[in-house]
Amino acid sequence: MSLNRSNSIGLLVAIIIIALDQWTKYLASTQLSYGLPVEILPVFNLTLQHNTGAAFSFLADAGGWQRWFFTIVSAVVSAVLLVWISRLSADQRLMIASLCCILGGAIGNLWDRVALGYVVDFISVHYQSAYFPAFNIADAAITIGAALMILDMIINPEHHNDDKASK
Repeated sequence: MSLNRSNSIGLLVAIIIIALDQWTKYLASTQLSYGLPVEILPVFNLTLQHNTGAAFSFLADAGGWQRWFFTIVSAVVSAVLLVWISRLSADQRLMIASLCCILGGAIGNLWDRVALGYVVDFISVHYQSAYFPAFNIADAAITIGAALMILDMIINPEHHNDDKASK
């Protein structure tokens, strides 16, 4: 696996995301009472929650097998992302940033699943009584990474037309 400067900087960003995610989850776990909202703004609370499922608590009540299923999926996705990042050229900075955000978020949540058996969520956004599911820094990084990937596909379509280039 060879890395150019852009790949290396991207992986540093992923490491920073993992560290920030784990630090904020530690703070939430030690400073917040489980399930008790702390209002920061009228539309933003900090509320400690444990998610044994995937996004939006998908399969959270599945009986325990989902912990290892999501652990394996996250580990495989992380490995694929590392290989993908290593194969990108230095001029593909936006795609590298995208994949490194996703990688950092995936590893942040993977860490929780392995160490705790659940993912620590604590960011709660709502409007009146309509609540968006609680999330964390890793989830935000994955979402930002996905948005950057879509942006890259729009801005740099030439990087995504391998079929046409190979014919």
